Amino acid sequence: MAGGLLGRVVGKGAASGKQFAVSMSEEEWRRKLSPAAYHVLREHGTERAGTSKLDKEYGLGVYHCAGCGQPVFAAATKFNSGTGWPSFWAPLDNAVETSTDRSFFMTRTEVHCNRCGGHLGHVFDDGPQPTGQRYCMNGVALDFHAGEELPEGSADITGMKPKAR
Repeated sequence: MAGGLLGRVVGKGAASGKQFAVSMSEEEWRRKLSPAAYHVLREHGTERAGTSKLDKEYGLGVYHCAGCGQPVFAAATKFNSGTGWPSFWAPLDNAVETSTDRSFFMTRTEVHCNRCGGHLGHVFDDGPQPTGQRYCMNGVALDFHAGEELPEGSADITGMKPKAR
């Protein structure tokens, strides 16, 4: 597992030097999160493709960061990418940040929660319109709140209500 110092040496952990609104010690994170969620959110791990029940979830609702509870994706932006991970064409405004991930001898764009710094996944330029982006997220890093609607005036970039599929 590429976490901690090793993770930074091989290119992970780019967001780890920043101060976030939600901050806990590593021991507090370990107590709060399942081992799988800790590995992904705090050690920049990746869950095995096809293992998340959220990959095939297409109901109405909002996806939250499993680390701090911040809303990060609207169900209206979710699509079936065929990759085995939950995928979205855009995050909610001001919900995520990106950094360069140079691990595993490649360069990718890492996506992390802007409130707690938790690693959510990566974004690629092979998604559907209107953005052309594929936010490929680890399901264990997300909590789906079925039926939840975004608050009136929230920064949902879709400009539409989620639709059932």
